[in-house]
Amino acid sequence: MYIILVYDIEMDEGGARASRRIFKTCKKYLTHVQKSVFEGDITPALLKKLQAELSAYIREDRDSVLVFKSREERWLQKEFWGKEDDKTSNFF
Repeated sequence: MYIILVYDIEMDEGGARASRRIFKTCKKYLTHVQKSVFEGDITPALLKKLQAELSAYIREDRDSVLVFKSREERWLQKEFWGKEDDKTSNFF
């Protein structure tokens, strides 16, 4: 499956540490697109593994992770509004 993962971490006392750990974990499984956005092909088993790893860092009362799922990358269309970034060339 193809996913887009977006996270929002509250920048309070533990926020910077949580954000770094979430970033590093996501980078192991997906392509970094923009600040707190990742995308890529992933198997259901690896997605569960990613979720389990992230759950150790997500503070459920403050932080959120949003995952958009698609069967395949080809079902998504991307448009740039503003600066185009080569790292996001996974969409057509």
